[in-house]
Amino acid sequence: MKIKAFKTSICGLLLGLICFTNYSFGITYQNQLDSTNTGFKLKTIVVDAGHGGHDPGAYGSFSMEKNVTLAIAFKLQQAIQKDLPDVNVVMTRTTDEFVELHKRSEIANKAKGNIFISIHCNSLADSRSSEIVDYTKGRHGKKTPVYKTVVVHNHSGKGVLVLVYGFKRTGEQLEAIRENASILQEKNYKDYYADDDDPTSAMVLNAFRDKYRKQSIHLANLINSEFTDTDGRYSNGVKEQSLHVLANSGMPAVLVETGFINNAEEEEYLNSDNGQTEVVNSIVRAIKQYKRELEQKAQPQ
Repeated sequence: MKIKAFKTSICGLLLGLICFTNYSFGITYQNQLDSTNTGFKLKTIVVDAGHGGHDPGAYGSFSMEKNVTLAIAFKLQQAIQKDLPDVNVVMTRTTDEFVELHKRSEIANKAKGNIFISIHCNSLADSRSSEIVDYTKGRHGKKTPVYKTVVVHNHSGKGVLVLVYGFKRTGEQLEAIRENASILQEKNYKDYYADDDDPTSAMVLNAFRDKYRKQSIHLANLINSEFTDTDGRYSNGVKEQSLHVLANSGMPAVLVETGFINNAEEEEYLNSDNGQTEVVNSIVRAIKQYKRELEQKAQPQ
């Protein structure tokens, strides 16, 4: 009976926490992207340049993800300020510095952002195989193979990918594992991040996710359509994954994988002024469409 009573009180506490979380969001983000809010205006966009400092992200043949993302983020900031002068742009980093994932969310939430856009580059992991390179003879003339481990580089990745937060999406975890690896660079990371296997964490993270899930997916689809329809880029689609950088942002949030940095052709594109400008223009067009739709819906009937 004591165990049952304990479990009941724990469940009650969790439900209360989730209700409080949603209530807090309702107060802090009362002008958030909710089409039922009359007179809504998109005021603040948070731009996040992935990785940085001692966390380089993915490697290309001559460039690192952290530098490419910062360059694109700066261009995105400038383009938004030019095309949407009434919108404030907040950057999570402006130098080659390491910003912990939970602090990126904190920056976005404190700025009362209406959209969170995280810029990244994709990469396919290398594989390893063993091959026989020689034989040695034993005392009885028996041949014993000598093996060598060979690293096989996978440069076949191509195209863009737009991610939104989704809790434990089975079969779609490779990107999540790679992007969440930045957490291990942080001191005391266990103090800031929920345990994905803990049901308590699942309930709290889902409370964050569900509030802005529809808007996140809609924004992601708009961005993806601009990449494919306007720029003719190949797309790997819009997917939901357990990304901590998106999990705790109290606003619609997307992570844009702008291309594969370990693909020679795409690395050149991502490091070129033309390529970065195309990426930025696609995102800005999507933001403008998103802003227009929501502000029109918010007009009094």
